[in-house]
Amino acid sequence: MSATEIQSPRSKAPGVGSGRIAPQYRRSGTSKGNFEMLAWLFMRLSGVVLVVLIFGHLTVNLLVGEGIHAIDFGFVAGKWADPFWQIWDLAMLWLAMLHGTNGVRTIINDYAEKDATRMWLKVVLYAATTVIIILGTLVIFTFDPCPVVNGVQLPGGFCPAP
Repeated sequence: MSATEIQSPRSKAPGVGSGRIAPQYRRSGTSKGNFEMLAWLFMRLSGVVLVVLIFGHLTVNLLVGEGIHAIDFGFVAGKWADPFWQIWDLAMLWLAMLHGTNGVRTIINDYAEKDATRMWLKVVLYAATTVIIILGTLVIFTFDPCPVVNGVQLPGGFCPAP
């Protein structure tokens, strides 16, 4: 190697003979193909959409009407009575969870050195993401603002009389 030739930073382990790859840069398995490129693209696109969704959410909840003083059970019940806001909040939930999961997956890939550790961290991550997405979706679509418990309608302030 000449004095002007710059060696690739991951081509050799420091102080190790020529041609050997440092252990921390070895990964078992085959190439992931276009998955990482698609994941990168998803992060950029979902980030832009999330900015619109979040600022719309904050504007409606904090600036329109009475602002923060109007947010209570009745406000959420009235908002989720409209399918538009159900879809808006669902898109925000799904995109935020998938965006965050992809970011944490990248961190796991970068910092977990052992294949087994990486695999188990991702299993826990994907399981938590799945549970939160399912529960959040169920809450949005099965929300009942006027539940009846033992024949009594709760809460009584804004629900029509039976």
